[in-house]
Amino acid sequence: MKLRILAIGKPKLGYAGEGVREYTGRLKHYVPLDLEFLKGHDESSSLLSRSKESYRIALDERGSQLTTLEISEGLTRLENSPGIKKVAFLIGGANGHSPALRDQCDEIWSLSTMTMQHELALVVLLEQLYRAYTVKRGEPYHRV
Repeated sequence: MKLRILAIGKPKLGYAGEGVREYTGRLKHYVPLDLEFLKGHDESSSLLSRSKESYRIALDERGSQLTTLEISEGLTRLENSPGIKKVAFLIGGANGHSPALRDQCDEIWSLSTMTMQHELALVVLLEQLYRAYTVKRGEPYHRV
């Protein structure tokens, strides 16, 4: 299974760029990963068109609250699902996702009930995916 992360806008904040580089580098040892930054015009259409033929997971404060272990189990479930070759995580811009986009996603996950700046959401998602893969492999990064 291949992961795609589609985000509106490139990270402009220093900490976000550093976090993205750190965790994409770590994640690539576990799973094929594409990270694509899209322009901010017509965000929903851009995210939907770039995620065609992928299992879509929108990141949105209205989504399901998952623990790290549930994310790990969810990734395993998707990997074991016939027909799912690509999973696309969709991160909206400053205004979040439209209802129309959310309706076209297979799942909606929430990283927090708080509204989160989209660059921070990207770093949190990458770290949680990395953490979930270390859990799957029984590596010591995740401590409970």
